[in-house]
Amino acid sequence: MPMVTRRLRDPDVNPCLLESDASTRCMAENNYDKESCSSHFLKYKNCRKFWNSVMIQRRQNGVKPPMPTAAERDEILGALGKMPY
Repeated sequence: MPMVTRRLRDPDVNPCLLESDASTRCMAENNYDKESCSSHFLKYKNCRKFWNSVMIQRRQNGVKPPMPTAAERDEILGALGKMPY
């Protein structure tokens, strides 16, 4: 597997792995009809937007690494009580 693909499949690097997989699976199941999967695309887009804002905030506060690890993300989502996207 190429290095880029491995990085994108790493849950510590890609916070929206589940949403990405769900949209890909939806496209495969619906014969690549984009309209059928628009809710999956929207959820993925909102996920990326949320974690990007978290990353920007952490970078501004000088927190390293800018993207929280998978365990830290679970804690953040648990503190929110529900999925923000």
